Amino acid sequence: MKRPNGLARAAVRFRPAAFAGTFVALFLTVAIVSACGILLETGLRASLPPTRYADAPVVIAADQQATLRVGSGEEAYDVHARVPDHARVDAALLDRLAPLGRAVPDLSFPVRSTVAGAGSGSGEATAHGWGSTAFAPAPLGSGRAPGPGEVVLGADAPATAAGQRITLDTPVGKREFRVAGWSGAPGVWFADDEARTLSGHPQALDAIALLPHPGTDTDAATLAGRAEQAVAGTHAQVLTGHDRAVDGALVSAKEALTALGGSFGGIATMVAVFTAAGTVALGVGQRSREFALLRAVGATPRQIRRTVATEALLVAPVAGVLGCVPGIALATWWFGQLKEKGAVPEPVPLAVSWIPLLSAVGIGLVTALIAGRAAARRPARIRPGQALAAAAVERVRPGWVRTPLGLLALGGGIACAGLAATGQGDDAANAALGVVMLFMLAVALLGPLIARTCAALFGLPLRAAGPAASLAAANSLSNARRLASAITPIVLAVSFSSVLVFLHTSEDRAIARQQAAGLLADHVVTPAPGTTGLASDAAARAAAAPGVTAAVPVTRTTLLVTAGSGGDRYLLSAPAQGVRGDLAAVQDLGVREGSLAALRPGTVAVDRSLADSARVGVGDRLTARLPDGTPVTPEIVAVYTRGLGLGQVSLPAADLAGHTTSAAATELLVRGGSPAALGALGALGTVTDKAGWATAQGLDRQLNAWANTTMAAVLGGFAAIAAANTLVMTVLDRRRELTMLRLVGATRRQVLGMIRWEALLVAGAGLALGTAIALATLFPLVAAITGESPYIPPLVYGAFAAAILTLGLTATTLPARHTLRTA
Repeated sequence: MKRPNGLARAAVRFRPAAFAGTFVALFLTVAIVSACGILLETGLRASLPPTRYADAPVVIAADQQATLRVGSGEEAYDVHARVPDHARVDAALLDRLAPLGRAVPDLSFPVRSTVAGAGSGSGEATAHGWGSTAFAPAPLGSGRAPGPGEVVLGADAPATAAGQRITLDTPVGKREFRVAGWSGAPGVWFADDEARTLSGHPQALDAIALLPHPGTDTDAATLAGRAEQAVAGTHAQVLTGHDRAVDGALVSAKEALTALGGSFGGIATMVAVFTAAGTVALGVGQRSREFALLRAVGATPRQIRRTVATEALLVAPVAGVLGCVPGIALATWWFGQLKEKGAVPEPVPLAVSWIPLLSAVGIGLVTALIAGRAAARRPARIRPGQALAAAAVERVRPGWVRTPLGLLALGGGIACAGLAATGQGDDAANAALGVVMLFMLAVALLGPLIARTCAALFGLPLRAAGPAASLAAANSLSNARRLASAITPIVLAVSFSSVLVFLHTSEDRAIARQQAAGLLADHVVTPAPGTTGLASDAAARAAAAPGVTAAVPVTRTTLLVTAGSGGDRYLLSAPAQGVRGDLAAVQDLGVREGSLAALRPGTVAVDRSLADSARVGVGDRLTARLPDGTPVTPEIVAVYTRGLGLGQVSLPAADLAGHTTSAAATELLVRGGSPAALGALGALGTVTDKAGWATAQGLDRQLNAWANTTMAAVLGGFAAIAAANTLVMTVLDRRRELTMLRLVGATRRQVLGMIRWEALLVAGAGLALGTAIALATLFPLVAAITGESPYIPPLVYGAFAAAILTLGLTATTLPARHTLRTA
């Protein structure tokens, strides 16, 4: 590292205002990068202590990741995706593990209770096999362990005396059992063999707890090592320590945090670095006269470069260390909001270590060094005799490095836009995401050329708007580099914020339209609060209600579909609905090919966008994984257009049997029904109409909407502050120019008018370019997802435009007034 020299220290000490803009840009950069880094680290390190398996030293569970092998030979690789529900282990592993220790099968499934002759029970409970009490104790308060046809009830079951009969609604239907005993722990327990039968998947277990044989002291490490050998070649995993938590909510939280900190963090870091680099370069460029004078009095190019580097070493670390404070605060707020919205389990702590903080400070320092040295390259290389003359005018010739790279980025963006416009499904969406990145890179690299073009175009109407506007047009055209520094962050703010916000508004409108047109049911019955599904006889009871013409139970779940082709295949998560009965009576899916009448076990109907992504059509086989990861290849009998609002895959509920945690329906779609029928439907669960159902579906998307809005606010806010910072820097640097205008006779009002017109030109150009980039991204992206054009609410876009214009006027007028007062 170069040792700081006296010239750099003196510049920072006696001219701190010259470095204020650079300091602010680096401060904000480190804040946003450190916040994203903290969330990423939290996602990577997140863990929970085991609860259910706390007393089981070794747990054998299925890998919760579905794996797709892509390619062949040495170029083959695996693609992974988390299974939507819960993957299970083969019950045959019990025989392999039995010689090693006490292998206890574990099952968990919901049951509904009804005491014989006593009406409705108290709701839903979780059932297990009695053998699981070996590691999850359930002390008997009375009675004995259950045998065949018997049950032990827990604290959350209805009050029932031992020996009394109770009817339980299980995944395989209603069954009557004799109450064998009571336990103070919550739950319901059956004999192990009966629990496996009642679960609906007798040949698969949620997990196997492996305990040492009674009277032995085999440690967990030894037991786990032996278990690894026993399950080798299967999809089972041997878990010890914190991995025994086996918590699906934790896995979802880790994915959300790593996606937020990694994916969004990568975009945010790129935007922050580009913005900070532009600000640093502007700060160095504004001191071109100072460097020219140093060259004229004999300073060597090495001394100029060393001075700039030393200044970066003096300013960047301080800005970085201070920027970590709001970065930690932002990460803490963000993490707290995710917990409040249920995306992160409450026990998971926020991980704040030196790694993301030091990385963020390092990124800020490297950005300052590279940008400063690049900006100092020209004043350092120019001959001393020409230095002062060259510093007096702006260079018009484009850079020989930035320009070719910018043109390549522009060409890549145009090519991606073409691919997105002509592509289908996820291919079009993926290409569209590259559009905004490449166009933004092109704007950053071709800034001076774009600014000069914008000044020329926007300057035409300004020249006819009076002396102040005409002067603003001429000024902007002759100072394109200064203009580019202000336009670039505005383009960043508008383009990224618009894509994030208007993608969500477009999806919402398309979903609302599809739901309004596709849902034919007059009433929708959903499970009562605290329950996960409807009673197994809910459809029959609803059909018997007065005036009901159709009652179709629907199970909402998710499948993993193999999309793409050849070496570009991947696993795509697709919302699905399992149906019993005549689906066409309660839904109009907008069938384009085939017929829903052909829907039977072993077949599916799919949405158009999913069919495009998977490269399949009617008569083809859809390669998919059921909610528990089981591979299937059903035949496609219909392709429809309203999957975004109603479900991208429709299949018989019988094909989901044994592959979901709860076999119960999650919705009952009812058509017809007199006012008297509402009472009968209300006994089945919560009843709502079409509008209420659509509103409830919208609430389920609130987390995604909040995430998009928050990311837009964070990224757009950062870019907006950076733009204001740049505008303030440019105005304060024009003290000599504004003073000269006053000396040659311009009034204070005329000078301020010129500044305002320049601000409007900058804000208008940034708004126009940002909007163009956003539209180039949104049109193919929204078309691939919804099949429609983007929906941009006028009031929201108007708020964006008003904010940008207000920002530009405020960030230029206030420092201009200050400069004129002190001139």
